[in-house]
Amino acid sequence: MKADWYNRNAIRVLTHAAVWVVALSLPYLLDSHRGVHRHDNDGRERDFFYLNFFTSILWIGPFYLNAYLLTPRLFLRRQYLEYALYLVLLFGCMLVIHMYLFKYVFYLNHFSPLGATGFLLPAFLLTTAISTTFRVVRDKMETDKRAQERQEENLKTELSFLRSQINPHFIFNILNNLVALEQMKSEELGPTILKLSSLMQYMLYETDEERVSLGKEIEYLQSYIDLQRQRFGEKVPVTVSLEAPSGWYEIEPMLLIPFVENAFKHGVGMIEQPCIDIQLSVRGGVLHFAVRNRYNPSSAEVKDRTSGIGLGNVRRRLGLLYGDQHVLQITRDKDWFIVSLELNLH
Repeated sequence: MKADWYNRNAIRVLTHAAVWVVALSLPYLLDSHRGVHRHDNDGRERDFFYLNFFTSILWIGPFYLNAYLLTPRLFLRRQYLEYALYLVLLFGCMLVIHMYLFKYVFYLNHFSPLGATGFLLPAFLLTTAISTTFRVVRDKMETDKRAQERQEENLKTELSFLRSQINPHFIFNILNNLVALEQMKSEELGPTILKLSSLMQYMLYETDEERVSLGKEIEYLQSYIDLQRQRFGEKVPVTVSLEAPSGWYEIEPMLLIPFVENAFKHGVGMIEQPCIDIQLSVRGGVLHFAVRNRYNPSSAEVKDRTSGIGLGNVRRRLGLLYGDQHVLQITRDKDWFIVSLELNLH
């Protein structure tokens, strides 16, 4: 922690020092005659390089005094009268210092306080304006940074909450599968428990990551579909086409499973000729995912009120994570419930 603090402040000090070196050197680089010897009004030769250099350095003090003391404590708190009075006092101090240097260091006796004010005041106003702008812009950037950090933290918190909703919802559905198989005294109970173990392992250890490989997510979907096929057998025809992508793509974990769960939840039961169709492919870095199932509108309304998180969870996650990089369409066509998702994976 201390090392980071020292590193940040060292970088800040070096940056400020570099800016001041450039600012103080630029006039001499642009005007090759600034550093030569000249004659003053008394006819004496002076080296004006040192005069210009030392008087330029003096403006560093007012710059930081205004930036770190006067601006935050007075100007930003709208205490404009006090701020103006302190600026007048600060300018008076600068005038006294310059007059002392002119008279006792560089022996320029022809400068009067009024004459010095004429060329010092514009420099003082420019320094003050730049200093105040620097502080205002810096505070605005820090405020925006803190707001962005809070927004990102809130986003992580909300996503964590949404994921935590999915996990027990998924386990509840799987337990229903196990109960159904046990009641039928099915020999598939043992293999089903093993498959459930692998699914829960994925759910517990992979979903903490921000992204997982699309290949793992597809394997997870296929395993879940296999479990449902074991439960319903030939009673519910299920058509599946999950094409493995040719490239490496990543996706939010357990983002697609709610659509498949929804299909099995509403696509079975009191429905004539139940049918579920699941298609997934990747073309040009865009995921195309479609789930279709027959449903009974009258029973679906009752299920929606008692089925937990429904599709609202996945809608919110898509909006938070992918924004305008996804298109989700959910339609009802007669006795068909259709979900279509296009997701930019780049």
